[in-house]
Amino acid sequence: MTHPYIPNTEPGVRAEMLAAVGARSVEEFYADIPAELRLNRPLDLPEPLVAEQDLVRHMEGLFGKNVPGLSFLGHGSYAHYVPAVCDEVNSRSEFLTAYAGEPYEDHGRFQALFEYVSMMGELLEMDVVNVPTYDGYQASGTAIRMACRYTGRPKVLLSGAIAADKLSKLRDFLSHDIEMVFAPVAANGEIGEVEIDDTFGAIYLETPNVYGVVETRGKELADLAHAHGALLVVGADPISLGVLAPPAAYGADIACGDIQPLGMHPGFGGGHAGYIATQDHEPLVAEFPSRLFGIAPTKVPGEYGFGDVYYDRTSFAHREEGKEWVGTAAALWGITAGVYLALMGPEGMREVGETILARTRYAMDALGQHVTLLHKDAVHFREFAIEVPSATALLDGLRAKGIFGGVALDDRTVLVCVTECHSTDDIDRLATAVKEVLGA
Repeated sequence: MTHPYIPNTEPGVRAEMLAAVGARSVEEFYADIPAELRLNRPLDLPEPLVAEQDLVRHMEGLFGKNVPGLSFLGHGSYAHYVPAVCDEVNSRSEFLTAYAGEPYEDHGRFQALFEYVSMMGELLEMDVVNVPTYDGYQASGTAIRMACRYTGRPKVLLSGAIAADKLSKLRDFLSHDIEMVFAPVAANGEIGEVEIDDTFGAIYLETPNVYGVVETRGKELADLAHAHGALLVVGADPISLGVLAPPAAYGADIACGDIQPLGMHPGFGGGHAGYIATQDHEPLVAEFPSRLFGIAPTKVPGEYGFGDVYYDRTSFAHREEGKEWVGTAAALWGITAGVYLALMGPEGMREVGETILARTRYAMDALGQHVTLLHKDAVHFREFAIEVPSATALLDGLRAKGIFGGVALDDRTVLVCVTECHSTDDIDRLATAVKEVLGA
């Protein structure tokens, strides 16, 4: 059907566009999307609402279906405590309403982002940190691409302990021109024995990994990568770095991850942003596609301000010749994370990390009396996996008791998440409910 205001719906225009890109049909553009995820029918939409009050009533009815409960959900989106000042600052109009950090003369916003990247650099023990990308998934994919461009080798060894959703995103982002090889997961939940050769451009490791296990072989993998001219890329959760060594401490060349735990509420797919960090090695910094903020000279001799640095490496400067497109920055969440880091400071980050470690072990000991703990002897941070006769039956039974008990990784494995927001009473309630559901 031709739309009166969308030119490319006109058959002749569409045919001309397809010919220009060498495609036979629009369907070719969706070839990588699994058939079961395609709708292949018109949207089933209700009749339009004729008045605003009808829409309000409809939305209130939907919101009323939300069920409160004690939540141990995690698996990529985490309910850490959000200090009130984080919401206060990121809801201010001068931060909230502008697009992607513009207007470009907004030096207050630039300074806020400069403060964020500076504190992240201190936390990570890295020199260069980007303005946030959409989310941690994009940050990981981009970091791997940076490593492969830097080494000139389109091949990467990845840990097998990566969340399925993240792995799907990485395949979308990498697999059309980068070969992905997967390392086994050892009995203790860490990356297993691996071998690489001089065709590999990078090794990619996550810590804590999908099972909440803290990887301990980072130095060994860095040495292995460097011996073959490859880079070590580490996905690290910044909330853990008050108590765990940052990737740079054991030789990682690129660190990446999601900053959602740093002052952002989990909610409906929002509140995520990705960081990428390296040392100040110019050939590697040149591979950053995203914006970098620093202290830069102005047009006035001797005067400095805050703004873009090394701009000529971006697709803004090179357009279609850029190494990767810059895209929209999640600047608001960078500012929010900066507020969180400034409020917490080194001591606060240490205290929250220690609390999470202690609560995680307490929960493992409490649930371990009733279920099988996977990788029980490993160090866990915030999450751990349990094995039960039926993940669906357990989680359904817990929901009936007002508890969201975790995320099913498969038919028998449940991932349980504990943060500093969980008290020991909360954990005891979960353990008692698990015992009752399994007993029933």
